[in-house]
Amino acid sequence: MNNRLIASSALASVLAMGLLSGAHAADEKSMEKEKCFGIAKAGSNDCANLSGSHSCAGQSKNAMGADEWNYVAKGSCAKMGGKSMDEAKAAMKK
Repeated sequence: MNNRLIASSALASVLAMGLLSGAHAADEKSMEKEKCFGIAKAGSNDCANLSGSHSCAGQSKNAMGADEWNYVAKGSCAKMGGKSMDEAKAAMKK
């Protein structure tokens, strides 16, 4: 009976791993992200800004700074009023 329990547990583990890896692959495809500039709130940016005044997440001083960014779902940046990296760089040069 002990061997049956071990075999059942092993089979259940293998099946669960297969289901989890399939779900993970589906999540990666549906969760494609892009950088969106000009939408980050003060202190909630995702990483270094374009102007180089800081190099870490959470260090933005101003809300909606043109050089600050957050990751958003791919294709949603413009809907949120944000800019792509190229658009943000162009806006900073003006």
